[in-house]
This record gives sequence, C-alpha cells and structure tokens, in this order.
Amino acid sequence: MRSVRIGVDTGGTFTDVVAVDEQTGEITTTKTPSTPANPADGFMEGVRKVLRKAAGSEDVSDAGGAAMEAVSAVVHGTTVATNQLLEDRIADLGFVTTEGFEFILEIARQSVPDGYGNSYFWVKPPRIVPVHRVRTVGGRLDHTGAEVRPFDEEQAVAAARWFRDRGITAIGVCFLHSYANPAHELRMREVLEREHPDAVVSISCDVLREYREYERSVTTLVDAAVKPTMRRYIANLAERLEAASHARDADGRAYAGDRVYPKGVVGEAPPAPDVAPGGPAVAQSAAGVARAVRGSGMPFSVMKSNGGVLSAAEVVHQPITTVLSGPAAGALGAALIAATAGHPSVITLDGGGTSTDVAVVVDGEPSLTTEGSIGRYPCKIPMIDIVTVGAGGGSVAWISPEGTPKVGPRSAGADPGPLCYGRGGTEVTVTDAHVFLGRVPPHLLGGEIPLDADAAREGIEALAGKIGLSPERTAAGILEISAFNQSNAIRQITVKRGLDVRDFPMVAFGGSGPLLVCRLIDILGLPSVIVPPDPGNVSAFGLLTVDVKNDYVRTFVTRDLSLGTAGEIFGDLEGQAAAALDREGFAPGAHVYARSADLRYYGQAYEVRVPAPSGPLDEDWRAEVLDRFHTEHRRLYGYGYRDDPRHGVEWVNLRVSGIGPITRPVIGRRPHGDPRPEPAAFREVFYDEWGATPVHRRSGLTAGAQVTGPAVIEEYGSTLPLHPGFTATTDEFGNLEVRRA
Repeated sequence: MRSVRIGVDTGGTFTDVVAVDEQTGEITTTKTPSTPANPADGFMEGVRKVLRKAAGSEDVSDAGGAAMEAVSAVVHGTTVATNQLLEDRIADLGFVTTEGFEFILEIARQSVPDGYGNSYFWVKPPRIVPVHRVRTVGGRLDHTGAEVRPFDEEQAVAAARWFRDRGITAIGVCFLHSYANPAHELRMREVLEREHPDAVVSISCDVLREYREYERSVTTLVDAAVKPTMRRYIANLAERLEAASHARDADGRAYAGDRVYPKGVVGEAPPAPDVAPGGPAVAQSAAGVARAVRGSGMPFSVMKSNGGVLSAAEVVHQPITTVLSGPAAGALGAALIAATAGHPSVITLDGGGTSTDVAVVVDGEPSLTTEGSIGRYPCKIPMIDIVTVGAGGGSVAWISPEGTPKVGPRSAGADPGPLCYGRGGTEVTVTDAHVFLGRVPPHLLGGEIPLDADAAREGIEALAGKIGLSPERTAAGILEISAFNQSNAIRQITVKRGLDVRDFPMVAFGGSGPLLVCRLIDILGLPSVIVPPDPGNVSAFGLLTVDVKNDYVRTFVTRDLSLGTAGEIFGDLEGQAAAALDREGFAPGAHVYARSADLRYYGQAYEVRVPAPSGPLDEDWRAEVLDRFHTEHRRLYGYGYRDDPRHGVEWVNLRVSGIGPITRPVIGRRPHGDPRPEPAAFREVFYDEWGATPVHRRSGLTAGAQVTGPAVIEEYGSTLPLHPGFTATTDEFGNLEVRRA
C-alpha cells in the first residue's frame, strides 16, 4: 500500500503543498490560492489537489477516503499566530505579576527605536496589556529561588475573580525570579483553574524559563494571546482531516463515526452537536484539541520557529513556538537542497506574495537567535534568525507626499490581489510591473489562474502619468526599488553580523523569489544564485525534512560554574526533553540531546551562545565550552579576551534541545541532455528595450543545459527572468545556477 507524507505551507497569497511517496521517493508538488478569511479552506483544498495530482486524476472523489488512507503524516507551516501578532489582533488579554511591579510593561527597556534621535518625537506604542488589566499578587522570591515572602493566596483569588467578572479569558502570569523557582506561578495557575476555569493561562516558567523579566513577560503574554486562535485553528483542521479520511457510503456521502456529511463536502468543516469545530469550547481546552487531533486518524504536526516540528496535540500547549513556522521551513528546505548540490553555506531568500524572508545557512545549519521579535513584540524563544521585509509579488507601488515612488511594505495580498488578478484590486503591485514588462507569462500556475495584462498596463500607465515617466521606466523602477528592499534585508543579516555577502551563493525560492535574482547579483556582488526546481514549493518541501525538536532553558548566572550543579540542570532539562520525545512516539534509543550554553564577559549585558559537548561534565568539558566562547566572540565582534585574566567569563543560561530524527526525502539526480536547448516560444519582453525573447520551459531543461540571457525560464509555480549578460545552467539535481556571463 502507498504511504505518502504531505507538507502544507500556508502563505499570504498561495498555499504550497508537497507530497512524498515513502516507497518510491516520488515528489509531487502543487499550489492553490490561500484563503485568508479561513486558512483551513486553502489547507484542505491543497491536500485534495496534491492527492489528485499524485494519483494522476482530476476527479475530486479520488481525494476522498481511499486517497487519504495513503497519507501517513501531514506537516503544516502556518502563519495564523504570526498574522494575529502583525495585525495587532490582541484583545481581552490580562496579566498577573508580582506586587509592586505592575508597570513592568510600561517601563519596558526604555529604548527608543532607530530613526528617533530625539525621543521627544517618538510616541510610545500601546502595551500588549494596558495597565488597567494588570493585577498583582503578593509574594516574593530572590534570584536563587529562595522565598523572601510567601505567596498571597487571598490576593491571587481576588485577581482570578476580577478577570472572571470582566470576561477576560486569556491570561499571562510572570512573577519575579520564577525562572529560578516556579512554585508561586504554579500556585497561581491552580488558583486560576479553580476560580476562572474558562481562562486560557500561560505561565512564564513553562514558556521561557530564563531571566530578564520584561522579555519573559511579553513572551508569556504573546503565548497566551495566540493560544485561543491556534487551538481553534488546529481543532478545525483536525476535524476536517478526520472527515476527509473516512470512506463514502453507497450514496456518495462521506461518513466519520456516526456522523454523515452530504456528497461533495468531504474535508469541509463537519457540523457538531454543540459547538462549531474549533469554536470557543474547544479553544479553551487543550485536552479537547488533543482529542480532535488524535481522532483525525493520522499524525498531524506543526512546524516550529526553531527548525523542528511538533505534533499538533502538543503544539497547542506552546503556540508561541509557531510564530515563524513557514519561513523556518523554507530556510531548512533550501539548506538541504543547497548542501546536496555542494553548497553547505548559503544565503536563503524566500520571496512570497506579501513579504521576503532572508536567512543565512553556515555549514548546513541556519543561524538561530533568541533575540527575535514579531511585529513590535520581543519573543525570546529560540527561532531561526530570519529578517523579513515587505517586498513580495503583491507589494503595492505608491507615491509618497514628497512625490517619491515607493514599494511596500503594504501588500494587496491574495484578495483582492494585484490588478492583473482581476478581483477588484485598485493599486499597482510588483506583479503588475512584471506582467507589463512581459517577464512573467499572462497566467499563473500553468494556466490555472489567468492574468489580466490589460489591467496591469492601464495601472502602470496611470502611475507613470503621475510620476512623469514612461510606463516602461515606471515598471522597471518599481522592480528596482523592490530589488533594493530585498538587498537591504540581505545586508542586514550578513554585513551587520560580520559576514561578507560576496562569500555566499544565494538560494532563491518562493513564487516571487527568482524574479529579481539578476539584479541582486549585480547589487550585492553575489557569486551565484541557485534556483531549485519548483521554487514555489521549497517551504512545503522543507516541512518534510525537519526533525521533531523541543528546546529547554534554565538561567544559572555565575562566574564560577559548579560542574555538579550544571550537571543537575542539564540532567533535569534532558529529562524534560526525553518525556516530550516519548510522547511523540520516539524510542529512547532514538533520542538526541544537543546542549548549549550562553556566556558573556563579566560586565556585558548580552550573551553569546555556543554548543556544549555531551557526556559527563569535567574540567575538560569546561575548557572546551570556554574555548568555543572566546572563538565565537572574536568571530562575531572582532575581539576577545581569551588570555586576559582581567576579563572573566560569566555563565548565564544552560540549554538542551531534544531531537527526534526523521528520515529525510532523497533528492534525485536528473539525466543529461541537450546542453543548448531550443526555446519553447518567443515573447515580447522588456529588459533594456523591447524585443522578442526566448521562453524556455524548465521541465525541458536537462542536467548540463545552459540558457543565456536575455531569456525567460518558466515553470508551474514560478518564473526566472534571465537578464542580458547572465547565464543559467542546470546542475545534476535540477537546480538552475545563475551567474554573470
């Protein structure tokens, strides 16, 4: 029987889907428009569509129960939590903290954003929880975890009832020094569960057990804010997967258990006797979500920001870990593709409809950070170090009050989309500029979505009239601004981190990723750009390449590290990791534990993380970690104090990642063929001037084939405009390597 694993990456414009046959290794890819109003609709349509394509059929019934029975696992990259934070859709959130610290969110870090040299002109944005929804509870711990004042049960009960009476159902709890001793937070959670059972509660010792109370507070509150949304979404998907996986009766109706659904609605949200799937009752019960996930009948996992996956039943307990799940999958998929082709260190560029995400991969591993943020909210959870810029295919071109052309960050999104989509869009976008210049075909997805080239032309001409330029110069200028926006993001993640961008080839993927690579080579001096096959589906492919991974941290600030105490902390963290991997179904012999430590020179305010060896802790272990710290500090900042006894080293955080390895898909080799392929057609395209330009179908390019610009290389989900003076050569794995001729 066939066994298929499916990866589904939901983006702002398209939902990308990849299916891998575990017996044959065959990879099937497809795309479908995203459905922002209900992302689950696009998810289910993508699953049905990829199963139809894998079966070689267009009959929707082929994606019913029989086809779903072949699905061994579904892995999902989602932007549900990310979008909620970026759009500031946070309401009815409460905060409980230590008595006397009710203004912790108002004080924050007292930092003024770049660009406001005089803080007089900066208006402080609203806090994630306004001060009138902050309650305090008596009790105090010191930095070692010792109790200074006992927990005040009476104040805790009063706070819980205050939130209950006002209908505030999402609550974050962060007490001072709870990273050292979680006892007071655990008691506060017990009180909330007893006095306010409808509340969704996040406590900081579960979310982020490390010091710096402001960042710990905000990270905990972000987790609480997105929990209800993620629980509704996961439960909804689980029920729809369950409905789709069950067979049909003789009348063509789908059934699941004792519930029967009308013909044609397999995979649609099934009715429930009491509440809608994923409705409020489910949203407030993690156990209810877990039951829904298990009832779906197949392993269902969600991508995490740290480069791992976690079962959907577990991820509802820590939804903050999903805030960058889609971009993380893209970076990992690109890293595997590049390493297979002989490029272990690369820049990755994921160009979508709304934004472009950029990361750096060194020796096959994307860089990680705990200093990330989502919108205006700092999130100190481990995440792949990704810089996002509002420069995608749907980015809107506009004119500033000073009369200067601008592009982005606002996007037309999937609905209404660019002018050329013909869905009521009214503003010129990057995609419209490409269509007007002939650099993309007059359709998307192999003809599934026709484009209105006349609408794009009219929009460009109207904008050109306002600027006072020709339509061609206006459209080319839009693309030039977008290319510089992307190049700034690349510089931010390379030059600002002490890396020379000229040392790294770049992997460009995503639907719009390859469109500007020739300009980026010139702007940045890149040695080459690699465009994988099916670039629009690399993020979905990446979902199928990642291990199960959980991160655990404990703050332990000291200049004289006690190896015995450190060993106990690592043992406790590894015990937590083992329990999580057991729940995920990994045998104890398959568990992998990766240790790391955050260190700094005494007197510094921030740390450098370095990997720590496994095995027993002894003086050799200590010396190895210190050596790695001195080396990494010099690499990052250009100096170090390895041999200077005046600058001691301070240990700050000890970390463990629990990893459950999976079997990764194998990327096959392509046969060699004609090194000088003939174009499939010619089309009028504007580069420096209008001209009949060769158009190649990527499916017809074999290993060793070389195309010289000007040309256009088209495939199902993306297009590569090859400017004059550039070449694109197909390697043995099907990647296009673009270079200056």
